[in-house]
Amino acid sequence: MSSPKIEPGASRHPFPAPDPSLRRDADVVVVGGGHAGVEAALAAARLGADVRLVSFDLEKVGEMSCNPAIGGLGKGQIVREIDALGGAMGRVADATGIQFRMLNTAKGAAVQAPRCQSDRHRYRAEATRWVQEAAGVELVEGAVTGLILEEAGGVLGVRGVRLEGGAELRAHATILTTGTFLRAIMHTGEATASGGRVGERSADGLSGDVERLGLRLGRLKTGTPPRIDRRSVDFGVMEAQPGDPQPRPFSFLTNAAGFPALPQVDCHITFTNDQTHRIIAENVHRAPMYSGAISGVGPRYCPSVEDKVMRFPDRERHQVFVEPEGLDTNVLYINGVSTSLPAEIQEAFLRTVPGLERAEFLRHGYAVEYDFVQPSQLSDSLQLQEVPGLFLAGQINGTSGYEEAAGQGLIAGANAALWIQDRAPFVLHRHEAYLGVMVDDLVITNPKEPYRMFSSRAEYRLLLRHDNADRRLVARAAEVGLVDRGRADQVRAKEATIESAIRALRGARDKENRPWLEVLRRPGETFDSVSGAAGITELVELPAECREAVQIDVKYEGYIARQADDVARMERQESTEIPRDLDYSVLEGLANEAREKLMDLRPRTLGAAGRIEGVRPPDVALIGIHVARMRAAAR
Repeated sequence: MSSPKIEPGASRHPFPAPDPSLRRDADVVVVGGGHAGVEAALAAARLGADVRLVSFDLEKVGEMSCNPAIGGLGKGQIVREIDALGGAMGRVADATGIQFRMLNTAKGAAVQAPRCQSDRHRYRAEATRWVQEAAGVELVEGAVTGLILEEAGGVLGVRGVRLEGGAELRAHATILTTGTFLRAIMHTGEATASGGRVGERSADGLSGDVERLGLRLGRLKTGTPPRIDRRSVDFGVMEAQPGDPQPRPFSFLTNAAGFPALPQVDCHITFTNDQTHRIIAENVHRAPMYSGAISGVGPRYCPSVEDKVMRFPDRERHQVFVEPEGLDTNVLYINGVSTSLPAEIQEAFLRTVPGLERAEFLRHGYAVEYDFVQPSQLSDSLQLQEVPGLFLAGQINGTSGYEEAAGQGLIAGANAALWIQDRAPFVLHRHEAYLGVMVDDLVITNPKEPYRMFSSRAEYRLLLRHDNADRRLVARAAEVGLVDRGRADQVRAKEATIESAIRALRGARDKENRPWLEVLRRPGETFDSVSGAAGITELVELPAECREAVQIDVKYEGYIARQADDVARMERQESTEIPRDLDYSVLEGLANEAREKLMDLRPRTLGAAGRIEGVRPPDVALIGIHVARMRAAAR
């Protein structure tokens, strides 16, 4: 397969391909078996790499460490993009989901997103099966204690990992997907323990080697709520939350005839109250975030219950979602009350919540504080800019969430394999995918809190809908080998069907002789509402997904065209590269804040510079003028 052409201004790997004659045990070593590690291993293997996936415990590959759910606002779009790129998450979720819902259906197509409640144990088993059965992937159980650091050409790089007991795994590329395990400490009140997840160890040695490479680390915090025995809960006083009566799968490849694969269940919602808040407020000094025991910053958009109570004292109540963890377990996940308060305080405040008065605790909530690598040190292929052979994906990059981790894993795994093969990197841009938005956001900033994807982060979100992920990305994936040509042919046929249908509709009229397209663009009108219109009878037989695409493409035609024009303007800035050694200190007219941010983050293009917080349009214009002068002088 020939390498994709690299256009002017396109991304390049930060280092030449490794010497193929170097001794190795595998092409790629993936450290960590979570969602990022699974997708990294599978993506690299799909591109022909020989992969070793190393995990503390092979029984925990694909483990859902926190919420037993996949998708959500912004996140559901990522899952569908992973599926369009050949990844596993969507199909694993479809096979193991016990409730499916489409969120934001009362709003526009740009912000609708799929979500499912998962059977935690079945999800883990299915993800493990995918890795076990993948050609080119071998699972290795063990603790990674450090990196193999070797110098070549005056540059210190990574050549694999060291395992506990002294064994080594040598590889051309190493992908760290260590989640919350880097130098991790768990907190419940005043009690602390080493570990990134209850019952599991911390990866302490890796942080030291990462620092020896000269990489800048930070400290973040995440948390998890208590788990309750369902037999101790009174669901009668709670509000039931059923799934959709006609659920839709995540994967474009899931057979609708056999979906959903498992029985569907309800979730429930209840609320905190004044008594709950009083107990929390009276004991908040014992929460490690408030006592000073934790220095890392937690996620703003998924705060602990003590944060909610203290930051919003005027709120009379907060939502508590009671979610089953599976069909064959009595464990309930109490979403909305993530906490690190002492165990006895957790029991006291949760038993003030309606329906949970007699709650029996199976596990108390806790917080985890862990190291992460400042992601501005990454290239947009997720290889370190200054460290050959080292790729990062997931929470080690300062993100939160299974979906964000899995998406980064796929990008890192694909690019590790492409780098080894001396092929162009696989980089998605902001107008192509939510994955492109996320990676771009990461490499032009240093998060002060865990990064979480929202649809509001995507300025071209009308182009990046969940329903068109295959139309956007399957062809791109086929170009590099992440999916086969057969799947690309299927999407081309689908696109031809949609275009043919829209052409037919342009001359059709409804029963009242109104142009059909004009009718469809009105609020509340759908394809079904005018299905008997003259000239479109044959379109009733269109597959459901094609009918949806026709309806959306027509209804939002003007807005889509406007966003396409915006993309064209943006691409002109994205094609203007900024020399890596540009001396911002000599540029007169730059605001001080902009100068500091630019010197620290070193954006690759004018477009990236304009997205840095504190860099104004006049600053970008000034840089553009300077770059043009430099090029003219060079000529």
